[in-house]
Amino acid sequence: MSETTVSAGEAASLLKDGRFMRFWCARLLTVMGFQMMSVVVGWDVYAMSGKPLYLGLLGLAQFVPMVLATLPAGYVADHFDRRLVMQVCMALEAVAMGFLAWASLEGWISVPVIFAAVTLMGAVRSFERPVMAALLPTIVNEATLPKALAFATSGAQTATIVGPALGGLIYIAGPDVAYAAVACCYVLASTLMAVLGMARRPRVKKPMSLETMLSGLRFIRSRPVVLGAISLDLMAVLLGGSTALLPVYAHDILHVGPTGLGILRGAPAAGALLVSAVLVRRPLKRRAGLAMFYGVALFGVATIVFGLSRSYALSCLALAVMGGADVVSVVVRGALVQLRTPDEMRGRVSAVSSLFIGTSNQFGEFESGTTAALMGTVPAVVAGGLGTLLVVALWMRWFPALRKVDRLDAGAS
Repeated sequence: MSETTVSAGEAASLLKDGRFMRFWCARLLTVMGFQMMSVVVGWDVYAMSGKPLYLGLLGLAQFVPMVLATLPAGYVADHFDRRLVMQVCMALEAVAMGFLAWASLEGWISVPVIFAAVTLMGAVRSFERPVMAALLPTIVNEATLPKALAFATSGAQTATIVGPALGGLIYIAGPDVAYAAVACCYVLASTLMAVLGMARRPRVKKPMSLETMLSGLRFIRSRPVVLGAISLDLMAVLLGGSTALLPVYAHDILHVGPTGLGILRGAPAAGALLVSAVLVRRPLKRRAGLAMFYGVALFGVATIVFGLSRSYALSCLALAVMGGADVVSVVVRGALVQLRTPDEMRGRVSAVSSLFIGTSNQFGEFESGTTAALMGTVPAVVAGGLGTLLVVALWMRWFPALRKVDRLDAGAS
């Protein structure tokens, strides 16, 4: 199949491209399922234990297998049918959530059981994330990729809005029903991947070795712009992982219950959806590097506001601003990584990017839970926001090439 399936001059062509829309819907379902799972698992674990530290350990349970599996995942993404890998990953996620639904229905679910399922999810997602990222550039052309990334991000953010709220509502019917609904999302996503159509296979075939697995790291180290973009996002997510503490805010500070927790978790996506919709219609054409720095700085300020807020409305607004600011960074980083990486390297480079960004989400949750246990929930969130602002200042000095990036076109500076 031709690598170029979308005309660069047709904005509406994304909606008419069957392969892209099947990819988009599968991604939407996986994000929705994961967000629903996060609400149900977070509420269950905190209700069973009453300890913020356990919320952090949930992140650690996903972080460890992702670190161990990320480099092999990059090799798999570059040497196997990406569509088939995605199909298998989503099926395994459905099995993990089906297991929790069964355990909850039978009444023997516990914190260790939940941690076991979450650990499996972390291992599977270490393969899913880089393969998903490497698959998209084989569906659309380079000129359309920034717009496709924004469009895909808007779909993911829509799912991130709907998923938590839906998870909180379904939880009313029982956690077993909620876990079963998550499993259904992954089953549907796996089915869509099965009918996606063959993706173009990578051109280069090399045996698995430490050298081939580490080549993604070497590539990123040799590209200061890519290294700066990935590491900036890593530090911002690591320090600003306040979403791990949302069950504490919903339960003990704002007193809004599981439904309110779902809305809080969806608030960042609401802001991100708005900004990504703007980026679809008006893509970043100039000063993209500075836009990324400004977005991360705004993310830090909004984190501080959320941490200090005692108003449910203000908390939702601060979270929405965090999501909107973050999506600018996501789009810029995604375009820089994908457009400046050869296709035969995209899986391994995306795997390293996932290791940095994806695992920083989970390790950031662990960091937030640990600091909240040591110094209190509110100080932990505020300190994370202040740390994010410090990182922005340092990275602007240490990565001037990223600050000077103008256009996002391949090869543009």
